[in-house]
Amino acid sequence: MAVRFPESLVRQALDLRAVFPRSPRETLGGYVLAARIVDKARAALVDQLGEYTFAGPNSLDWLFFEFTGLEPEDLKAFVATGATDLEVADWIAAHAQPRERLEIIKWNNRIRDLRLSEAPDFAQEYMEEYIARHVPKHRPVYHYLDIYDLEEGRL
Repeated sequence: MAVRFPESLVRQALDLRAVFPRSPRETLGGYVLAARIVDKARAALVDQLGEYTFAGPNSLDWLFFEFTGLEPEDLKAFVATGATDLEVADWIAAHAQPRERLEIIKWNNRIRDLRLSEAPDFAQEYMEEYIARHVPKHRPVYHYLDIYDLEEGRL
């Protein structure tokens, strides 16, 4: 028997087999990465994740989950209710590790400014081949997030 999800979830879910999730630079609830993570959670729930991963072992998602203290499956369970972006933002605010606004802003800026050479070792190793396969030739990667925005045509 197929799992049924709220119509609001199905309507909001992007088919990531055909389109890209939001840029990792886009914010949700005041956090970079969050909007993209929510797009991937919705797509995963309705089996439209394509080649993407939700909280995969080599994904940027873990930077968000480590900083906020949220558990991926808890966020995914809330998203499964059909929550809107605004409702997800409120849920994040209620469940994330309490932080001052300036601390979140500084974290966002660190993530936006993260250079590949500053990324965790596992990410550098993974991206060495990934960039060669997926980023357009002769397009320099200055920041870690450039990889996604170049590959997905935003830069």
